[in-house]
Amino acid sequence: MKIQHRDTERHVLAVTVDNEAGILAKIAGLFTARGYNIDSLTVADISEDHALSRITIVTNGPPPVIDQIMAQLERLVPVHKVVDLTEAGPHVERELALIKVAGTGENRVEALRLADVFRARPVDTTTNSFIFELTGPPDKIDSFIALMREIGLVEVGRTGIVGMMRGPDGA
Repeated sequence: MKIQHRDTERHVLAVTVDNEAGILAKIAGLFTARGYNIDSLTVADISEDHALSRITIVTNGPPPVIDQIMAQLERLVPVHKVVDLTEAGPHVERELALIKVAGTGENRVEALRLADVFRARPVDTTTNSFIFELTGPPDKIDSFIALMREIGLVEVGRTGIVGMMRGPDGA
C-alpha cells in the first residue's frame, strides 16, 4: 500500500553506512515494508580503506513521514549518519545520463545543436546515431530527454542523484 499525501515534499537524504554486504537490502527493505517510495538511489564507497559507503536516497513525503524515515534509518546498526540535504541548507545535486539518439540529415544536425546548448558531450558516434553524456540537475536532464524524444530518442541510462552540502563542512 503506497502512502499518498497532498503535502508531499521531495527530500535528498545522504546516509553514511558501513561498506558491508546486505546494507542496501536492509535500507530498501525499510522503505518497502512501510510503503515509502525511493525515487533515486546511488551508492559509492567513500573511504580510502573501503570501510564506508554513502547512499544518496531521493524520496517524497510530508515532513512527519520524512522525519520517521530518518529516525528509522538512524536506528539501523551499520548506519553512522543520516543527513537530509534538503533541510540542512544549500546543496548541489547532480545526475549523469547517457542518451542515445538515432537520426540522419536534419535530425542529426538538430541533435548536435541541442547537445551543444545543453553542454551534452558526444561519447559515441556512428553514421546514424549518437550517445550523449550529460550531467546536471535532474530537471536539465529531463528537458534534454524530452527534446530528444522529438528527434529520435532510442535509449536512456541515468545514474541517479548525488548531492553534497555547499561550503567547507561535510554532511
